Amino acid sequence: MRLAETVTFGGSGLNRAAELRGDAVAQADMLARGRVLPVWRGKPLMQADGLGWVGSDSVVLHHAGAPVFLGFDADQPCFAADISDWLPEAGAEAVQAGFMDTSVQRHPGLPDSFAFAELRAAMLRLTAREAELAATAKAVLQWHRSHGFCAVCGAASAPVMAGWQRSCPACGAQHFPRTDPVVIMLVTHGNRALLGRSPVWPEGMYSCLAGFVEPGETVEAAVRREVWEEAGIRLGAVRYLSSQPWPFPASLMLGCAAEAETEAITLDPAELEHALWVTREDMVSVMAGTHPQIKPARKGAIAHFLIQNWLADRLD
Repeated sequence: MRLAETVTFGGSGLNRAAELRGDAVAQADMLARGRVLPVWRGKPLMQADGLGWVGSDSVVLHHAGAPVFLGFDADQPCFAADISDWLPEAGAEAVQAGFMDTSVQRHPGLPDSFAFAELRAAMLRLTAREAELAATAKAVLQWHRSHGFCAVCGAASAPVMAGWQRSCPACGAQHFPRTDPVVIMLVTHGNRALLGRSPVWPEGMYSCLAGFVEPGETVEAAVRREVWEEAGIRLGAVRYLSSQPWPFPASLMLGCAAEAETEAITLDPAELEHALWVTREDMVSVMAGTHPQIKPARKGAIAHFLIQNWLADRLD
């Protein structure tokens, strides 16, 4: 797909400079002259015009864990740091439960123009480079928070290699950030596309079907299995289109196109609340937000990207 990497969080050509991760002297020098993206409980620091970078001596980082080296934006070294141990002052907005947290948190050591915000709510206002940096920061820092102990012997592990590895001092095991592959598929049958909705989604919201790739499974097999399990539809040809890093918390969405060989829908109620075939004509109004029953997938998500390009005949 020629437009594959224009998806949100797609490749911006970030120079990750992996060869410098093990160079402690270079890392210290780059941190001193570089910039740091603080992340609080999965929320990157934002400003009105993009990400909220701070210097390595910022008061915000007094609560920070070991910084992770993200790479270079032009000649600028970029790092991320988890400050999730910081507690907002009394009276700060509480983190909201639900489909997406829309609350923001402000640090007293920063101007009011800075705030920690949910990345899904802010991703469309980021440049391609900012989006890649933010996705990388959020995913790697979340991995550190959830993998603090050795999976081999259970001892506490420590970050090494500029945050791109954890080392166990007890048994010597080395652990690396994980990414979970997820297939998401635009299933078509003639002039129609298949949409489904999870019971926990906002009222009326529909999207492409998706599911995790299982061990020992190809991408194509995962597409066919998931659609059969969730909707009872048999697929024919399956082809890969595009991928999207999706750091919620650490998925890689593998976008595919699939041709349905059957059309009768048999739902798995544990996975889907509803699924239906939508004609191309109706999908135009869905994507425009004018359909009376169906709301589109969130802008910035690969499902929205795939459907949009299907309508424009750009899935090549």
